[in-house]
Amino acid sequence: MRSAFDQLLPLAGIFARIPPTREAIVHAGERWSFGALDLRSAQLASWLCQRGAGPDDLVAFALPNGPQFLALTFAIYRCGAIPAPLSPNLPDAERDAILAIMQPCCFLTAADLPQPDTIEAQPIAPLHVAASWKACTSGGSTGRPKVIVDGRAAGFAAETDFVAIPQDSRVFIPSPLYHNAPFSAAVFALWKGNTVVTMPRFDASPALALISAERIEWALMVPTMMHRIMLLPAETRASVDISCWQSVVHTAAPMPPWLKRDWIDWLGQDHIWEVYGATEALVRCWIGGREWLDRPGSVGRPLNGAKLRITGPDGAAMPPGEPGEIYAMPAAGPGTSYRYIGAERRSIAGGWESVGDIGWVDHDGYLYLADRKDDLIISGGINIWPAEVEGALLAHPDVLSCAVYGLPDPDLGMIVHAVIESRSVLTTRQLGSFLDAHLTRAKHPRSITLTTEPVRDDAGKFRKPQLKETA
Repeated sequence: MRSAFDQLLPLAGIFARIPPTREAIVHAGERWSFGALDLRSAQLASWLCQRGAGPDDLVAFALPNGPQFLALTFAIYRCGAIPAPLSPNLPDAERDAILAIMQPCCFLTAADLPQPDTIEAQPIAPLHVAASWKACTSGGSTGRPKVIVDGRAAGFAAETDFVAIPQDSRVFIPSPLYHNAPFSAAVFALWKGNTVVTMPRFDASPALALISAERIEWALMVPTMMHRIMLLPAETRASVDISCWQSVVHTAAPMPPWLKRDWIDWLGQDHIWEVYGATEALVRCWIGGREWLDRPGSVGRPLNGAKLRITGPDGAAMPPGEPGEIYAMPAAGPGTSYRYIGAERRSIAGGWESVGDIGWVDHDGYLYLADRKDDLIISGGINIWPAEVEGALLAHPDVLSCAVYGLPDPDLGMIVHAVIESRSVLTTRQLGSFLDAHLTRAKHPRSITLTTEPVRDDAGKFRKPQLKETA
């Protein structure tokens, strides 16, 4: 009798299933076929094995987006090892802190990779399917590093679906591949025989041009990217033929309701989809635009048998409609979806776990988010969730990106501070006049920092200063 493990289609085995002439990767003028990806990953696998990489070892690497990133990822799978991608932009001290926690068998940068003509691909047998298909890092908004080793093996059952990624089509993933969601989407898309189109850095107008030119069917984006696309003049968006583009999936950060409505008005309610989850894979919630219009603000219901529990401060389960900390249970039971390196699980009796989000469910089991528990601002006794303030700020026509957090205040305890990328010089008074239609006065930013640089990275992330601990 075959075990479930035996029925997996290994990630390392995609090259035996997919025609070598099919286009695999498009990036900044480079075009790689599956045959080219096969050859380069086989070469790198031989080189990695010579360096001692073996079954279930963690192989850490920091490469920019592009074909070499994905070739190295599949080389690691061919060694039976586990890819652990890091940002190539990390300061040395932060990178070293992560590596000290992770203890990988090796750490690689682009400069370390051998040239294709200096190595030969050697057969690696027998093929070992790694116990995990990824080990991604997370520091939350405060940057405390931890490593999250996924509980799923480096292969999938033939019928596996992941956020509606199509098969044998063309997908667009413009976010940094070292982040969990884009990494997962890119690897899974290749496993399903898709052409993966990436960008060195997201830019709204070139992104739409790529979607048109490459005949993209499916894309993964973060709300920041979608906001920047909507900021383009209507005539610019109308001039680009994106009739091929069937769906966008957004994740990684809260989506302001007004922005989702604008997107639905532009491309239709069946075009936009949202996935909520965390790298820990405790639960994945899913909702399309059509459902969302009936339940504005919801991030959907759990998929595949995972369960939610909303818990109050005393540990009791909260009734529908009442907010609390979101705990989840994977379909396979407690402790099955991941393991931490460098952190402890946030769990309660029965094995329910949380990543610190706050929200509530309605009577039909649809989840609604407030924000991260650790990001709550209590100002003068009033609870203020940064995501709500950020959504209101982004409605201002001159605000390109923003992030909100609390600053210590001797009178109120904390005040709302906003970091804003703006096309004009804004003051708190000007913002106050605009925000009156969106927020009560107590939730308005009392101080701001203006910048001409993007506040969030291409994965929608912002790292706030560690002020609460040092004030």
